[in-house]
Amino acid sequence: MNTGLADFFDLKGQNHEELFAGAKHAWEVLPRIADYLKKNLKNGSKAKIIGSPVIGENVHLGEGTIVEPGVYIRGPAWIGKNCEVRHGAYIRENVIAGDGCVLGNSCEFKNCVLLSGAHVSHFSYVGDSIVGRDVNLGAGVILSNYRLDGQAIKVRAAGTVVETGLRKFGAMVGDKASIGCNAVLNPGSLIAKGAKILPGTIWSGSQK
Repeated sequence: MNTGLADFFDLKGQNHEELFAGAKHAWEVLPRIADYLKKNLKNGSKAKIIGSPVIGENVHLGEGTIVEPGVYIRGPAWIGKNCEVRHGAYIRENVIAGDGCVLGNSCEFKNCVLLSGAHVSHFSYVGDSIVGRDVNLGAGVILSNYRLDGQAIKVRAAGTVVETGLRKFGAMVGDKASIGCNAVLNPGSLIAKGAKILPGTIWSGSQK
């Protein structure tokens, strides 16, 4: 498996071109998210706010997005148009979501990108990861981002071991992939476009 952005994601129409520009390996985007948001984040909201969710100062919510009661968006965060941010979602620092995404009940998001149409609907953790277009993470899916021994994360791709230099790196989940309920993707997982991971799987490595 190759490791460029185009090997996992169709970025046409996703905006945020500056964030993705020039990355040799897809995971190189992850350390850029904080600086990109600091430079480019547009504050303000055109969302429908239901009840009294907690929304930090450095948060942009696009037109047509719905934010339900019990949501906590600490920010910085940039949420696109026509998204659903459901009750109990915890959106920590440095999160970008494209249009039409679902950030669901009791899900936690941290330093990650969700491309348009990504659904993370129930009881999941998404840290230091990119989730592609129209991906579905089933209930309870965990994108684990930290090795138990604290070492920098390596990936195996195209028959070689690649040093990422990152101590926190969850997964690259390619467009239209589907991850079954209660699956765990271990740090540095590479999931190809359209791939399927069965429920309850403990996954490491690359999935073609």
